[in-house]
Amino acid sequence: MPLVQIRFVDDRELSGALEALGADPRCHSFFHRKRETLCLQCLHVDTRAANALKQELLARGGDAAVHAHAIDRGVGESSVLLFGTLSQLRSLEDKLAAMPYWGLDALRRKLTEALTGLSQRRWSLPLPGGRALPLGDRTRIMGILNLTPDSFHQESRLDSPDSCLVRGEAMLAQGADVLDLGGESTRPGAAAVDPEEEIRRVAPAVRALRSRFPEAVLSVDTTKAAVARACLEEGADLINDISGLTFDPDLASTVARGGASLVLMHIQGVPRTMQQAPHYENLLGEVAAFFGEQMARAAQAGLEPERVVLDPGFGFGKTAEHNLELLRHLEAFCPLGRPLLVGASRKSTLGTVLGLPDPANRLEATLAVTSLCAWQGVSLVRVHDVAENVRAARMVDAVRGVAR
Repeated sequence: MPLVQIRFVDDRELSGALEALGADPRCHSFFHRKRETLCLQCLHVDTRAANALKQELLARGGDAAVHAHAIDRGVGESSVLLFGTLSQLRSLEDKLAAMPYWGLDALRRKLTEALTGLSQRRWSLPLPGGRALPLGDRTRIMGILNLTPDSFHQESRLDSPDSCLVRGEAMLAQGADVLDLGGESTRPGAAAVDPEEEIRRVAPAVRALRSRFPEAVLSVDTTKAAVARACLEEGADLINDISGLTFDPDLASTVARGGASLVLMHIQGVPRTMQQAPHYENLLGEVAAFFGEQMARAAQAGLEPERVVLDPGFGFGKTAEHNLELLRHLEAFCPLGRPLLVGASRKSTLGTVLGLPDPANRLEATLAVTSLCAWQGVSLVRVHDVAENVRAARMVDAVRGVAR
């Protein structure tokens, strides 16, 4: 399981994490003084290794939180919170090379990957035809084009390639960096659409947009290799897979052969049933582990990591509290070293928080989430309302002092 970065919002959240870890309650106040330090979470560590990590970090001026009974081997394993500066953690990485026991060799590899990932802030996402989409310089906006009769936000529905072309042109004029076309609703409870119908809905619209806007970045929201193949032939650049390669085993190789890139999203379950009591033992760790596994699967199919964007799957097999936790801790996935996409536009969690059952009333909430994502340096935000979200993101980017 990859290491996860955690920036604790306040002392109460840190105390909750220490309690869940089983740490001695007497240590809580001590770790509160380290809350602003870089923290990496490791799950399921042999207690001998956990004790060694603590001792080695203490020797370097850092520290590690472990289970209260790790020291006396009263538990067989412990999760560990590593606290330290980058230099302290790199020094620990070096020392672990001389400690190939108790699983520390595997943990060293994970630490190396995490520290490498944390250093990655800019990306160039390869696209067909030798083009590329720069990511990380600012928060970019992906506009939603729903060629469906049943998407949850009624105003987003389009019924023809012509209507898609008109709205896509407007979105590009408003500042959209990517257009995302979908022919199958993936809202909770949605019924599946067969590939032929999905192709009928989406492929002509991709063709029309590519013809009119040859330099536009076009994404297709699909889980099916057949749909991806048809749309790549019509000029799509990016496949946005809400299943994270779990629905169609041929999708990754199809994207690779098309010279395109992939949004790999986390989901628990399938759209029809995913909101029926979703459960996680450790949300951030489990999502990070899913990403690691599916990136490896993509690589085996010929799709290089350089072509992957990660989406934590806001609303896909997650409660409102799960979704809020993801938004609080988008930094958790930075050790994976890939750009992030967040798609929370007008979704039900926003309505739950604010008591707004109608998606039409959730624009302000969406803008708040976009602003939060921009402040955290998220690379892409997927939205229904391009003009308003472009303004929000550009304002936050200006405050952060990044390129606009």
